[in-house]
Amino acid sequence: MICLAAKAIRASVFRKSVSVRVSGKSSSRTVTTRATSYTLNTGAKIPALGFGTFQDPDSQEETVSRALQKGMRLIDTARVYNVETQVGKGVKKSGIPREDIFLGTKLWCNDYHPDDVERALDDSLRDLETPYVDLLLMHYPCTFKRGPDRFPRDVDGRMIRGDTTYVDTWKAMEKLTKTGKVKAIGVSNFCKSEIETLIRESSTIPAVHQMEVHPYLQQKEFNEWLRSKGIHVVQFSPLGNMNDFYRQTGWSKEIAHMMRVIDQPILKEIGKKYGKSPVQVVLAWGINSGRSVIPKSVVDWQIDENLEADFELESEDMAQIATLDAKARFNDPSLDYEWRLYSDLEGIDGTVKGRTH
Repeated sequence: MICLAAKAIRASVFRKSVSVRVSGKSSSRTVTTRATSYTLNTGAKIPALGFGTFQDPDSQEETVSRALQKGMRLIDTARVYNVETQVGKGVKKSGIPREDIFLGTKLWCNDYHPDDVERALDDSLRDLETPYVDLLLMHYPCTFKRGPDRFPRDVDGRMIRGDTTYVDTWKAMEKLTKTGKVKAIGVSNFCKSEIETLIRESSTIPAVHQMEVHPYLQQKEFNEWLRSKGIHVVQFSPLGNMNDFYRQTGWSKEIAHMMRVIDQPILKEIGKKYGKSPVQVVLAWGINSGRSVIPKSVVDWQIDENLEADFELESEDMAQIATLDAKARFNDPSLDYEWRLYSDLEGIDGTVKGRTH
């Protein structure tokens, strides 16, 4: 266990040749763009900076291709996003060798029955046009009724639960690592006790936990616990409530309408110090904390900006960002999914009942 933990937090940093000098009244600062990567408990390398593909299906082929050509090497997707076909075409179109790309996807909750797991993976591999994925995640710990309907509901509109557990799904995923179709397995949106159950009842510690982390939801204790177990964290929604989805979904929480993270004056001031935008500061905060970040964008200049977000923040600036922690969890479809998600974690107050779709 100790050895695995040490591996998971080891970071490799490659410095790019382009530096930006930021002049102030009394001093100047050279800001160097890095290309940080981390070593998973499998021994594989995962980039610190990646590309999310949630939403915008019509744009994903072009943007994935451009992002890879510009230097992104971590691509995150999921079956339920309905973009795997476009992502696969984008990877091919980019011309970047497949072995140079870290590509991850996620199983969806209606395919959690052990007899469905490998078939579901094969469906993803077909659409992604790849013989393997570098990472396969369980999207949520809750299981839905197996079948073609991704959101199976009864006559009253309530989600129909599946007959198996996330432990059953995990054991089926373990077997996939022996097929060559999956290099590493992990989870997403789990709470601490659910991960403890997986560790206790299986022989594989998750390589990755993908979860909501941003300056408004820092989850410091949970992040430290995951690190101690050798589980690498990938931050989804690293820019918090910048995405309108959290203000528009049926279970949108009131707190999602608070000031956007990137509008915080503290972040603007820190950005001036480095000649960076608040977005870049927030992404750099995640990377400087030892995690990977997967911002999404379909806009060229934003992709370019994100690529310049891996730089060193001084400890005083990290301390300032720590003061923004509001324990504000924006992603919480618990009442729609009929499962108390994040039960032992911060930010579960104010959960709203409403449909995701």
